[in-house]
Amino acid sequence: MSSRIEQLIDEIEDYIDGCKYQPLSKTNIVVNKEEIDELLRELRMKTPDEIKRYQKIITNKEAILNDARAKAEALIKDATVQTTELINEHEIMQQAYAQANEVVRMATMQAQEILNNATIEANGVKTSAMQYLDDMLANLENAMTATLATTTEHYESFYNTISSYNETVKANRAELRPVEVEQMLKEAEGDGEPAELDLM
Repeated sequence: MSSRIEQLIDEIEDYIDGCKYQPLSKTNIVVNKEEIDELLRELRMKTPDEIKRYQKIITNKEAILNDARAKAEALIKDATVQTTELINEHEIMQQAYAQANEVVRMATMQAQEILNNATIEANGVKTSAMQYLDDMLANLENAMTATLATTTEHYESFYNTISSYNETVKANRAELRPVEVEQMLKEAEGDGEPAELDLM
């Protein structure tokens, strides 16, 4: 069973097929703006929820990075607190400095890793969403291009048929006028006086 989006594309193709050509044009058609707008509006409303979710994630990319920064800052703050507590213990002063530096180093590495992963994830989602949208638009563009090509082909076929009928009519008219009559008409035109025709 086809989706509503596919049905809407079919309806747009049918609508374009039914449009009249502009005078003296084989490619330009006359479109009712309200009707085509209504079809496009419904197509837009039927955009899959997945695309909307991707768009929301793209919009919230900065929020994702801010959250990652907040986690990183929290890790560094915790590491700083631990460092302060270790330094305050006089009997293990040297060990406290070493442990504090290690904690800060590890916290900084984890914070950077969180930021890197968040950036990669946000960029990956954005790329996937844009690719999906581009694929859908490409399919729509191909459908409309095929429809326009078919419509132009039908119009040219109709034009050739009418031209053929016109040539046949001219030939039939020519057959209704015998050679003798044509000759006498030419002679009459040369004398400037009407000739008497004996058609019996």
